[in-house]
Amino acid sequence: MAGMDCECTACSCFEVTQPCIAQLICLPRAAPPVLAMGAWFNNALCMANGCDAYISFGVGHLDNPDACRAHEKIARQLLVQLNEKPRAIAHDLHPDFYSSRFAVQLADELNVPLIAVQHHHAHIAAICAEHRFDEPVLGLALDGVGLGTDGAAWGGELLCVNGSDFQRIGHLHLLPLAGGDRAAQEPWRMAAAVLHEIGRNDAITSRFAAKPAAATVAFMLQRNFNCPRTSSMGRVFDAAASLLGLCQEIDFDAQAAIAVEQAATRYINTYGWPPALPNGWKITPEGVLNLLPTLVYLTDELDAERGAAVFHVTLIAALSQWLQQASQHTGISTVAFGGGCFFNRLLSTQLSAQCQAIGLTVLTAQAIQPGDSAIALGQAWIAAQVVLLKNELF
Repeated sequence: MAGMDCECTACSCFEVTQPCIAQLICLPRAAPPVLAMGAWFNNALCMANGCDAYISFGVGHLDNPDACRAHEKIARQLLVQLNEKPRAIAHDLHPDFYSSRFAVQLADELNVPLIAVQHHHAHIAAICAEHRFDEPVLGLALDGVGLGTDGAAWGGELLCVNGSDFQRIGHLHLLPLAGGDRAAQEPWRMAAAVLHEIGRNDAITSRFAAKPAAATVAFMLQRNFNCPRTSSMGRVFDAAASLLGLCQEIDFDAQAAIAVEQAATRYINTYGWPPALPNGWKITPEGVLNLLPTLVYLTDELDAERGAAVFHVTLIAALSQWLQQASQHTGISTVAFGGGCFFNRLLSTQLSAQCQAIGLTVLTAQAIQPGDSAIALGQAWIAAQVVLLKNELF
């Protein structure tokens, strides 16, 4: 894409003096002024102008009035500091997020266009922006949830990203969310979904006899009632945690995933890495990665720490093969990792090492975080490229 290269020497460790700004990222090339509103979880905003992207302090989850008021205040502070009307305002694709609704209000006030950005596209764009990488990239976006372009709950996505455009070239096998969003708070429901998927629906009530809703969940899964399906890697970690007896209900963010990582780390520190399950996954010709064979193994694993280690090593092997096949198909040899699952150090470091061993260049979060606090940076970089492309066309 045509554009002016960025020649500035600023970096993300630059001392930022503005009261609402936490971080400065030097963009791959100069951008028109845009404002990005961020995600619902761990919300932060971003203002991009010229070579610089300014990321605000985080306001937390937008599920309470105080956080929403802080979000509004920071947005207006950034507009004042911008000192000119933005060319666009970017927001998450989900229309019901408070950040999306406030973006509509601001855009109407300022008479500027809105740009809706898909969540996982933004995750990968944020990594590319940090690394000042401005070429096509394979994006592996793994997290809890983000609204997909098909209206479904995504979260285990293999994308081909080229600036403001992306193509979903693969995703995880879809699992049912028994009870919808409630399944994200009760990992045992994801384990029940796995049992249902492998033809063991009758085992749900006995395995989860302590859960009053077990029979209801088994019935819901059998009748496909209130069971939207998701490609979320976060929900796969939830299923693993429940099947291993490590976590059945959530008290804090990412509790189940953290429990699986900690259990695996204890085993690996004592015994080293176990071998990956040789038939622990399948990849369909359509690019769907199915991890059910690994989850089947976990249903009968009695040693939770060993099971967690086997889950990790098999997952890493599966993702490596998935990326290698995508690279061979697309001719793209650079991959970017984004999404909250990459807070997991076992996953991030070992997958990076395996990808590098097969000849792939890996971009990971360094100055920014891999989770939703970086979404606004990705939104801003995508929106800036949309504006630049329109200028080139017209």
